Amino acid sequence: MPWWSWILLWTCLFLALLGMLAWFGYALFRKAVRTMEALEALASQVAGLDLAPELSPRPRFRSAVFEETADVLPAVELGRAEQAHRRQIRRDRLVARGKLLQHAPFTQRTDSHA
Repeated sequence: MPWWSWILLWTCLFLALLGMLAWFGYALFRKAVRTMEALEALASQVAGLDLAPELSPRPRFRSAVFEETADVLPAVELGRAEQAHRRQIRRDRLVARGKLLQHAPFTQRTDSHA
């Protein structure tokens, strides 16, 4: 191969590389512009929300270690009762699902070969 063909080949490859990088840069720029437009739309939607500033913030967390046992006991009992109720609801759902699985109606999905 003559020497000038190597120069021509590498020049074409280099120009193709530059073209590819320019195309990827342009595509990335378009995506960034669309993302910024979407973020502006989201910001305008969030600004329109009523965040109810008149509501007081949640009380600051205070560890039960510093409370009296008699003061904490009703809250503990209430939490235990709520947890038991959630467990019972979950158990009832699982039992109902198990009964559906055990007593599912028989449907023949293929033709009989009798």
